[in-house]
Amino acid sequence: MKSAYELAMERLAKSDPDASKPLSAEQKGRLADLDKVYQGKIAEREIFLRQKLDAALAEGNAEESEQIRQQIASEKARLEEERESEKDAVRRGK
Repeated sequence: MKSAYELAMERLAKSDPDASKPLSAEQKGRLADLDKVYQGKIAEREIFLRQKLDAALAEGNAEESEQIRQQIASEKARLEEERESEKDAVRRGK
C-alpha cells in the first residue's frame, strides 16, 4: 500500500513530466552563472540606493528615506523574480 506522499508524488510527476528530469551539467552551470550575475546586480543596486539612503538620513529627510527603503525592497524583489524566471527557462531547456 502506498503512502499519501507517494501518491502525491506520482500525481505531480504525471502533471509535469519534465520536472522529474535531472539537469544536465550545462544547465547546472548556467543556473550557477545566473545566480552570480543576479547577486551582482542586486548588490550593485543595493549599494547605490544605500548611498542615497545615507544622504537622505543625513539631511533628516524621513519621507525620502522611507521611499528609498521601499525602492530597495521592490528592486530586490524584482531582480529575484527576474532571476527565477530565467532559471525556470533554463530548467525547461529554452
